[in-house]
Amino acid sequence: MPDQPSPAPLAPHGPLPTGGTVRPITRWGTPVMHRPQALVTAYDDALTALAADMVATMYAADGVGLAACQIGENVAMFVFDCHDESGQRTVGVVCNPVLTLPEGRDRLLDEADEGCLSFPGAFVELGRPDTATVTGTGLDGSPVTFSGDGMLARCLQHETDHTLGTVFGDRLPTKLRKRLQKQHDKLAEDYPVGWPA
Repeated sequence: MPDQPSPAPLAPHGPLPTGGTVRPITRWGTPVMHRPQALVTAYDDALTALAADMVATMYAADGVGLAACQIGENVAMFVFDCHDESGQRTVGVVCNPVLTLPEGRDRLLDEADEGCLSFPGAFVELGRPDTATVTGTGLDGSPVTFSGDGMLARCLQHETDHTLGTVFGDRLPTKLRKRLQKQHDKLAEDYPVGWPA
């Protein structure tokens, strides 16, 4: 998910891994993007290295979140560095995410522009619940929980969707999806194959 984060992150479960390699971002239409991802069962050096590559790629693409499938890996994990409604940044890694959204009277939709690093350059408005909580595990297998509003709520929902094989275009009506496609096609030269590596 693209955007520019603000300074001073909150890292309740520790900092993001560093030292990764920037990889090309996988695009919509690639099979790994459209199927549920394999659950993480081994919390080892290879998983940490994958997360570090995801972080490096997210920052190189000016994103605020990135799922493993977006660099072609069939792993239910995402990384993020995103701000909430107040401007507070939160960073984290979530394996095997489970999303909880408000229901009934507590469910309010936030209508805002959304984009995806795997369909770069295009943004359209999509209504999503204005708060969200994600639970899962961190890189060491310990439980993690992240909650937020604003862009952070949108990011947690968007990235969890990726681990389930859903891209945000799947949530759009035909008219908006066509508008998204036109924007993407117009800017395609700015995002060549291999971007952002």
